Amino acid sequence: MARRIETHMIAGPVGNLEALLEEPEHDEPREAILVCHPHPQFGGTMHNKVVYRIARGLRKSGAVVLRFNYRGVNLSEGQYGHGAGETEDAKAALAWLRDRYPELPYSLAGFSFGSRIVLQIACRDPGVRRVIAVGFPTTYKNRDYLKDCRTEKVFIQSTRDEHGPVADLEQVFSTLHEPKRMLLVEAEDHFFKGALDEFERTIVGLGLSRAY
Repeated sequence: MARRIETHMIAGPVGNLEALLEEPEHDEPREAILVCHPHPQFGGTMHNKVVYRIARGLRKSGAVVLRFNYRGVNLSEGQYGHGAGETEDAKAALAWLRDRYPELPYSLAGFSFGSRIVLQIACRDPGVRRVIAVGFPTTYKNRDYLKDCRTEKVFIQSTRDEHGPVADLEQVFSTLHEPKRMLLVEAEDHFFKGALDEFERTIVGLGLSRAY
């Protein structure tokens, strides 16, 4: 069976959002996952190399994956929304994905700025099975949304992440409720330089949500 790849324009809060939907290489999808990209004002798009590896790894584990561009990025309409707007964009994309696959459990994943977006959504949506936060930027100190979060949280971090040093992430992680996991990938920087293959293997190794 050929893998389904579709481009879409999803109705967002301030205009259409450019999106890419990809089903697994083989068999029918068993989980639906939205993936959010890094900061749009620093070149972040859904084609970022780490985001691409997240999506491919999740597809290998049996998920259908939706990537999209926030407002104002490439073909997506609107302008930068200072985080709040991008969170609303992600909610709209997630709603579209759930409507497309209503029978599947759903999860969220995001890289860098995108990891903050997905954590904020997942910690307030009891229906989310798990959230995968890659390259979580500890330099942002507003983390109130994590205080009472009971959603399964998986943090994947480079050992040399300049925006989220391991020691800082460990301190944040220690304050969080279970279920939670932290996985470290030996890499050169925030973007997993020199270790993208190992990073992707780590994503694949997560498999499907343990809620199964």
